[in-house]
Formats: sequence, C-alpha cells, structure tokens
Amino acid sequence: MARKQKFPHLLGSKWTAQQTTWGWRHFQVVNRRQEGDWVFAEMVASCDASVRFWLNAKQLKDCALWRAGWQPLTVLRS
Repeated sequence: MARKQKFPHLLGSKWTAQQTTWGWRHFQVVNRRQEGDWVFAEMVASCDASVRFWLNAKQLKDCALWRAGWQPLTVLRS
C-alpha cells in the first residue's frame, strides 16, 4: 500500500506572507521536494520570478507567518 503524500495540494498554491519577505508578500509554490519526513516548497514571488527560495512546508500552516491565497494589505492589517 502506498504511503499518503504530505501536502498533496501544495504545488501551484498561492500564499501571502504576513511580513515582507525578500521585498514581496505574494508568492506561488512552483516546486515541492520531500526529504524523508520533511516536505519543502519552492516559493516564487508573483511579481518577480527571480525571487525564489525554499522553505519547510509546515511553516505555511503558521497563521502568524503565512495566509493561503493572495490577500490584500487591508486584510493583513486587521
């Protein structure tokens, strides 16, 4: 029996950082990598494709760091 994949809908998902990250707030997951029990997501800034970084996908569940979807600034400030 195959093991259940962690974060199956990660690829292509859109995220808003609660704090400015590498000069941007809106990112999209373009790649995922699993290393043992760890899952990593490659994030790309929506307005600047040269801004790319990898992060532990568990961090995306932290509401203090990330929000699902692209949120307007008015939502982030409330």
